[in-house]
Amino acid sequence: MSRVKQVGLLAAGCQPWNKDVCAASGDRFAYCATLAIYIYQLDQQYNQFKLRSIMSEHKKTITAISWCPDHPDLFASASAENLLIVWNVAEQKAVARLDNTKGVPASISWCWNSADGVAFVSQRGPLYIWVYAGPDPGLTVHKEAHSFLSDICLFRWHPNKKGKLVFGHTDGSLSVFQPGTKSQKHVLRPESLEGTDEEDPVSALEWDPLSTDYLLVSNLHNGIRLVDSEALTCITSFCFPSAAASVQCLAWVPSAPGMFITGDSQVGVLRVWNVSRSTPLDSFKLKKTGFHALHVLSSPLSKKGISTACSSCSPCKSQHTSSTSEAVPPPTLSQNHSFSLPPGHAVCCFMDGGVGLYDMGAKKWDFLRDLGHVETIFDCKFKPDDPNLLATASFDGTIKIWDTNTLTAVNTSPGNEGVVYSLSWAPGDLNCIAGATSRNGAFIWDVRKGKIITRFNEHGKNGIFCISWSHKDSKRIATCSGDGFCIIRTIDGKILHKYKHPAAVFGCDWSQNNKDMIATGCEDKNVRVYYLATSSDQPLKVFTGHMAKVFHVRWSPLREGILCSGSDDGTVRIWDYTQDACINVLSGHLAPVRGLMWNTEVPYLLISGSWDYTIRVWDTRDGTCLDTAHDHGADVYGLTCHHSRPFTMASCSRDSTVRLWSLTPLISPLLLNILTDQPWEKIIGNTDTVMVPGSPPLLCGKVSRDIKQELDKLSSNSTTKKLRWFSECFSPPGGSCNLWDLVSIINGQDDSLLPASYSKGVMHMKHLLKFKTSEAQELTIVKMSKFGGGIGAPSKEERLREAADIHLRLGQIQRYCELMVELGQWERALAVAPGVSMKYWKKLMQRRADQLIAEDNDDAIPYCVATGDIKKLVTFFSDRGQLLEALLIAKGACEGNIRTPQSFAVNNANNDVDNRQQYQSFLHQVCEQLADSYFQDGCSVLAACCHLAVDNVELAMSTLIRGNELELAACVGIVLGEKASQSTVYCLELLARKYMTTPTWEVSANLLHMIPENFVWMTKLCALYPGSAAQINRFHETCGVPDSEECEALAEAARSEGDLFSTAQFLLLGPEPERALSIGIQYVKDQLSGSDWTVDSIQPILDLLSYIRTERLILDQWTEYNSLLLG
Repeated sequence: MSRVKQVGLLAAGCQPWNKDVCAASGDRFAYCATLAIYIYQLDQQYNQFKLRSIMSEHKKTITAISWCPDHPDLFASASAENLLIVWNVAEQKAVARLDNTKGVPASISWCWNSADGVAFVSQRGPLYIWVYAGPDPGLTVHKEAHSFLSDICLFRWHPNKKGKLVFGHTDGSLSVFQPGTKSQKHVLRPESLEGTDEEDPVSALEWDPLSTDYLLVSNLHNGIRLVDSEALTCITSFCFPSAAASVQCLAWVPSAPGMFITGDSQVGVLRVWNVSRSTPLDSFKLKKTGFHALHVLSSPLSKKGISTACSSCSPCKSQHTSSTSEAVPPPTLSQNHSFSLPPGHAVCCFMDGGVGLYDMGAKKWDFLRDLGHVETIFDCKFKPDDPNLLATASFDGTIKIWDTNTLTAVNTSPGNEGVVYSLSWAPGDLNCIAGATSRNGAFIWDVRKGKIITRFNEHGKNGIFCISWSHKDSKRIATCSGDGFCIIRTIDGKILHKYKHPAAVFGCDWSQNNKDMIATGCEDKNVRVYYLATSSDQPLKVFTGHMAKVFHVRWSPLREGILCSGSDDGTVRIWDYTQDACINVLSGHLAPVRGLMWNTEVPYLLISGSWDYTIRVWDTRDGTCLDTAHDHGADVYGLTCHHSRPFTMASCSRDSTVRLWSLTPLISPLLLNILTDQPWEKIIGNTDTVMVPGSPPLLCGKVSRDIKQELDKLSSNSTTKKLRWFSECFSPPGGSCNLWDLVSIINGQDDSLLPASYSKGVMHMKHLLKFKTSEAQELTIVKMSKFGGGIGAPSKEERLREAADIHLRLGQIQRYCELMVELGQWERALAVAPGVSMKYWKKLMQRRADQLIAEDNDDAIPYCVATGDIKKLVTFFSDRGQLLEALLIAKGACEGNIRTPQSFAVNNANNDVDNRQQYQSFLHQVCEQLADSYFQDGCSVLAACCHLAVDNVELAMSTLIRGNELELAACVGIVLGEKASQSTVYCLELLARKYMTTPTWEVSANLLHMIPENFVWMTKLCALYPGSAAQINRFHETCGVPDSEECEALAEAARSEGDLFSTAQFLLLGPEPERALSIGIQYVKDQLSGSDWTVDSIQPILDLLSYIRTERLILDQWTEYNSLLLG
């Protein structure tokens, strides 16, 4: 198992290249990037869609996906390598493969007559049917679906009428096949195309689920039509408000017969239609970029346990009429939903890769990944002055910026640059990025202004493979290109040097120690070093040795004159500029090496990424591969190190993902030396000392030096600062700063010292209302001018209104209220309800709230607040997975801001006390739910923050320990002191046990020294320690226990006093520890012979005996006792 730990994933977006790239079934939906399929599933407990798996066995572009309608765990995908795969989603594995589809499948679908059959078609056909299982597997051709005159865009089986299918062609026509009838090829072209050779591809095609013959078809330029496949006529042509609008996708809405939605291809406008009208019922803009794919999930997601359904699912058997039949009434929707917005959720995929789940009824996103790369990511770099921002460069022509704390994209470069091969941040806080492209030269993107401010075209139309902005001299930028030149220029375009190579130049890197030195990697297999301070265009050094082209080169940030290079020969070579020699060759990759990264704190650590899909971590002192990570699903191209968290790195790949990693497990004894307050010599050192083979790791970089300098300035509280600063240095982003802020609050730190970022994370409950109130005031100021009026509800039946007016004039207020409720005019009813009684008003308010909650309508909130129904409101938010909202409500109630109206309370004083206790219970309950949600997502640090927010130190520590954040838990526990003493001791014991091995025996002893009453644990540690008698006695001295001979004497003394436990304990420390076995077994027998024995009475001695070293237990004379112990 890899010790390098993946701690974050920036998922790819949905590809815009092919049609059938989005699918849904039950409570799952899927979309595909270029090389990987992402499966999201509804978490029933928290009512949220979460990424469940990434499937990435395809090596070329995925062209279509399809979910099996009869088996929700089966899923099919096809790709440009003529490959078709059937997956089991639940088991996350491929169950069948067809390696030769005889063409690239443009569209696939499960067969109507076989749960084990998948149909697929490419270009002009034929339609193939692959039965991959069952008694008669094999590949067959559809009898009629072949010999088409125009390429096929997509095809659809009818969901109800067996065997009926339709094809959409690039010339705009349809081909319809139905068993027992004559096939109809190339019919129903748009009327404007008849008699012409113009093409207008079919962009979407869906059968009406309530009809045997009707289907919706959209053409890219001629809009949407409802056609009759039997009569071969167009029933309705739908009109768009603008002639410029075109449609890429459409989907029926299962919850509203006759209703469907479309997505515009130029701008992200979602339109709602009904087949009875030729114009849209409603339109609203969701994004600036256009739609690419749509699917509708029909069931509401607001209630736990309710699964969703795919838009292609069959309707219930009782429905026999068409969506266009006059017998079908329009959908009945409550007054709280716009008539044009049916209940349901749409899976939306956009042209920029964005993917979201949109609640059409509530008009809000339930889930949105707004930006995402859809192609290979070639490079990634952390921002120098804000390393929580990560920039990525992709084949899709964009550079995107990600927030690594939230794992979301926050910015994207303007326009499409072709292929962006490389990027480089400007030094310091200039807030610019330089990019290198395949055909548009190089450019500088001003992120703050959102535009390209400079372009460099010196390489002509040749691809630029690498760009590097000098961080020693911010005015210089280097580029290398396929034209064989490495060009050094100023940021205003003045060329300083042009270094000619004999072949294409793929990589360059500025020296970390000399601003005038740059290295290059060339297709001629050589590494070159140039010195800019001279006018010569010849390299100072040329390093030869690689057997294939050199791609990237990287100077060591900690060792002057040392650089590495990665090659297509699968090796990484380490070069010493001062010795003019290769000092090591790192072999192990099975394919060309691309990504290279030196660690900025431990000088011998080097990380490489390869086309073999792996990331390797190397000890360059002896060439050992310390670890290999296999998580990426394709070639690994870029690696980068976090500037303030040097043991956090990012990688990017052809699988279109960026992954964050923690290297801390490789050097964890270092953090333990800090935790146990060891001398600085065991924590920080110099490179010469660390580079001695076999020596322990020490910190040698800028981050650790800066921390030490700051600590040296402190006169007090240095332990707390030391543990916090180094803990953050070793921890990845994602909650550690938040955790330490909460620890500081619990320890009484002044609120004025909290950082600005504190309010963006999990806040302590005493701050929640203060910060949220401030946020609300800001929003009020910003949005005050944006309020607008709405359209009133339609009028109701006049006779009921007249009757209500009569009741009101007669003073029969309650009857008036009930009629108003029947008419849906709740506000009128509630306005006069107090005239009956406050009890009736409250009851009416609760009825209204219940109705709105049943409709999953946020309008229920003010009704619950007004009546003080906190439990109902907390449950409402919790059931929807909106735990932060539930937390805010519970805290508001605890503060007395939400309460039951006084006239309802019989004993106000007692009620207030009872209510506060109940609200506190709600608060803790919601915090625990939120913590559990974070923990289930693998965010144990944020889960611990939730517990600390309500001062639950014990649960916070327990959560960190359960999440295997032992080092962090120990640091936090020590800082919290007495409040966490028990958990801290347990954590230190776990850590000590973890490190009871070579070469970390001393680390384990140091941890146990921090535990009071540690003699039993020291006994266990010394019992396990191997070595000669002299070595064992020296270790006894380190641990503070007597030497072996003295322990033997102490054992005899204890035995004479009848203390068998102490006898066994001292025998374990003696020269013959196996003698403790007979004493221990005798002790257990004595305990078991009594009638009042318990597990607790014998567990300590059995635990002690388990620390006898194995080689002592297997001696012949102890076989009998060993058998007794195991029996």
